[in-house]
Amino acid sequence: MLDALGLDAEAEALYRRMLAEPDTGTAALAHALGLPEQRAHDALDRLARLALVQPAARTGTGYRAVGPEAAMELLLARQQAELAAQRLRVESSRAAAAQLIAECSTLRPAAPGTASEAASEAASERLDGPAAIRERLTELAGSAHGEVVTFASGGTHTEEDLRASRQPNAALLARGVRIRTVYLDSVRNHRPTLDHATWLSRHGGQVRTVPELPVRMILFDRQRAVLPVDTEDARAGAVVLHGTGTVAALCALFESVWEGAAPLDDTPHRQRADTLPPQELAVLKLLARGHTDETIARRLGVSPRTARRLAATLMDRLDARSRFEAGVHAVQNGWLPGTR
Repeated sequence: MLDALGLDAEAEALYRRMLAEPDTGTAALAHALGLPEQRAHDALDRLARLALVQPAARTGTGYRAVGPEAAMELLLARQQAELAAQRLRVESSRAAAAQLIAECSTLRPAAPGTASEAASEAASERLDGPAAIRERLTELAGSAHGEVVTFASGGTHTEEDLRASRQPNAALLARGVRIRTVYLDSVRNHRPTLDHATWLSRHGGQVRTVPELPVRMILFDRQRAVLPVDTEDARAGAVVLHGTGTVAALCALFESVWEGAAPLDDTPHRQRADTLPPQELAVLKLLARGHTDETIARRLGVSPRTARRLAATLMDRLDARSRFEAGVHAVQNGWLPGTR
């Protein structure tokens, strides 16, 4: 009956029997349930792990059953925590899928002269090297008429790239094109990038920051998406995606991140005493999704050493043996949100 809440039939039967006969020993309970005594002990261990029984020296089993209302709350809270931790993995799937599409579109070209080649060319373009990327971005910006939105991931940016982007951004804003950009929180500690973000904001662009970003990308008029083919080296090459479904998914991803981002003139580190700083919260979410320390470092724009230190500290505080378990414990502790 309660298997949907993570309680198997034998453990449920033992729990019910303990409620009805709180002073009965394990051997007698096992006999009444028709179970070998070892299996009854195993079921009791499962109940203890679920916190449905608590130590009590005066009872026959050495445990007392938690009341039904409290027990159901515990089971529901645990299930909610597990679902929330799983949802953290799902939330990153759209960006991962889009990145995979970008990589596959360049690694698996269709046969020349075929219908699939024409479809492939219509859905994506391959750009090799920084010069080609810069030229195509200029073309796309020149034809944009509604909005350009950007995930500026990868940490700090070179002063050369920042200077090169000001004239195109100024031209876009002068034409009435809306610009929204999300940077990493870490750029607040890099003066050139922070100065550029401030310049963009003062000239009419909208700028926000978040602790981590799923992918580097630029979207033009919700019709074209530019992503790197190599997340480790954005200058190596890029792909321009035209596919309606993929671009729509990336637009939805941008909006969800934008909604939770902090405006540039806000301090992203304000928090209640019982919550984590934004950067640690971002690490915790990435741990729950199973990301490596290297990926966490890249997503937050910090060094791998810093990422390893943050991850180790959080897992130790949560007494977690795995990254998924860290997410479950974090939800139970109120550090991560439950399911929507």
